[in-house]
Amino acid sequence: MITVFASFYPNEKDVESVRKILQGMVEPTRNEEGNVTYDLYSMDDVENEGTETFHLFEIYTGKEALDFHRETAHYKDYRANIVKYLKKPIQVKVLNKIK
Repeated sequence: MITVFASFYPNEKDVESVRKILQGMVEPTRNEEGNVTYDLYSMDDVENEGTETFHLFEIYTGKEALDFHRETAHYKDYRANIVKYLKKPIQVKVLNKIK
């Protein structure tokens, strides 16, 4: 199993655009073979000047499933479009479960 934790810090004026893009990723990703969990969270973030931040918690059956996810059209589209709405780069942590 591989777990991914990704954090998104939108510009204050772009919170809804980021929310919409990320919400659009949920259903198609959950339908991918090899995806176990794909949950989107939000948080009022004091460290982000009070602007809402978003966090994805993802679990895949293995590296192959994660690699497949990163090659899908919906993933490539979201990555190409979301960056312009963020005040800093996406923070992604890929974690390997300790057995």
